[in-house]
Amino acid sequence: MPHILIDHDATLREVLDRRRFAHELHALAAKTVDGITVESCKTRFRCVDDVVIAHDEPQQTLIHVDFAILPGRSTETKTLLSRAVLDLVRAHTAAATGRTVHASVEVRDLDASYAKHVEPATTQE
Repeated sequence: MPHILIDHDATLREVLDRRRFAHELHALAAKTVDGITVESCKTRFRCVDDVVIAHDEPQQTLIHVDFAILPGRSTETKTLLSRAVLDLVRAHTAAATGRTVHASVEVRDLDASYAKHVEPATTQE
C-alpha cells in the first residue's frame, strides 16, 4: 500500500520521465499522508495507444492517476493528496507544448478484500 496506477496517452512518452515522476510521487505521498512510506509505494504505468477525448480533436492528451490507499483517511487528507498529486502531474507534463493535457487524479480506499504478501529475496549459499 499504496497502489498507484498511472494511465497515460502514448503521446506523453516523449515528455514524461516515468521513473523520476514515480520517485517524486512516492516522496510526496509519504510527506502528505501519515502511515505511507516511500518503501510501501508501488507505481505501475500503463501507456494507452488509443484515447478519444470529446469530439476527438487533435493535440489532446490524457493522464490519469489512480491512487489506492488503505481505508481510514479523512476526506480532507484524500483531497490534499489528490491536489498535490495533480500539481505534480502538471509539473511533469508541462513540456507537452502544443497539446491540451487532460490530467486527473482519484484517491480511493482499497476495500476489505485487499491482501498482500512480500517474499524477501533469498541468497544462495
